[in-house]
Amino acid sequence: MADTTRPDTDPLAWIRSRSRWPVFAILLWLAALLPFWLFPTYLLLAREIAIAALFAISVDLILGYAGIVTLGHAMFFGLGAYTAGLLSARLGWGEPISGLLLAGALAGLVGFVVSFLIVRVQHLALIMVTLGLGLLTYELANALTWLTGGTDGLRGVSTWPIFNQFRFDLYGYTAYSYSLAVLFLGFLISRRIVNSSFGLALRGIRENVRRMPAIGSDHRWHLQKIYAISAAMAGVAGALLAQTTNTVALEVLSFQRSADVVVMLILGGTGRLYGAIIGAAIFLVARDQLAGINPQYWYLGIGLLLMVVVLFLPKGVLGGLSRLTGRPD
Repeated sequence: MADTTRPDTDPLAWIRSRSRWPVFAILLWLAALLPFWLFPTYLLLAREIAIAALFAISVDLILGYAGIVTLGHAMFFGLGAYTAGLLSARLGWGEPISGLLLAGALAGLVGFVVSFLIVRVQHLALIMVTLGLGLLTYELANALTWLTGGTDGLRGVSTWPIFNQFRFDLYGYTAYSYSLAVLFLGFLISRRIVNSSFGLALRGIRENVRRMPAIGSDHRWHLQKIYAISAAMAGVAGALLAQTTNTVALEVLSFQRSADVVVMLILGGTGRLYGAIIGAAIFLVARDQLAGINPQYWYLGIGLLLMVVVLFLPKGVLGGLSRLTGRPD
């Protein structure tokens, strides 16, 4: 008997449609290769954008897709950075790939433990809990001076060549290649997650968490899983920063870093993985240019840019582009 299922009534049709790669996505990743040839003097900035984009994607998984508002996700970013840094500075192990994996695993484990507390609160209480956890982690790292170096930073970090072949050069070719490759892998994993039945369940939780148990969805377990995954990805981003700069400072755990990544998502558009990448690029390029004009008051320009986007592009730059092109969100 012939299959008469219509595509628009197939429950998996939406997932299949979202799994296709649009032309915009292909052009975006090709554009990420341009700094190697057109802007070689900006490779260090491009490396920073790649790391920030990975961190922003990790936050978007819980904020944009699961509706978990956080102001303390730098806790996991810093945990990953210190894990990679301590492996090198204290244990003499500077192999980058294993350092990334260990940093991500430890951050994910801590994230899973913290998730038992996160799923118990909502709204303002959730914001306060995540903020409090971030501040506690920062002060703990500051107090453990013998381990973290405190305000002086962690010294003695040294990263070995990748696969014992590619050394980290002063110009940033290896660092950007490495960061871009990890970003692309993290993006693929995130894309697979959000374009699955699990991703649909997360959207349902974001829209109405009280209705999910009525359809048999264990919403708390879903939130715990995505929070642990997000924490692991943030830890990998932090480890990338430590390995490509060979420095780890308390700033990796600061509230400022947690706030900046939320600003990046607002600029690019939450609930869109590409919005995290575009938002990170806009924020860091704007910061670089504004700091060149006035190093002391560059955040004034960021504030004005944020206000313009919120007022005229409430769904971010990518949301505005979707409206212009007529593409659905």
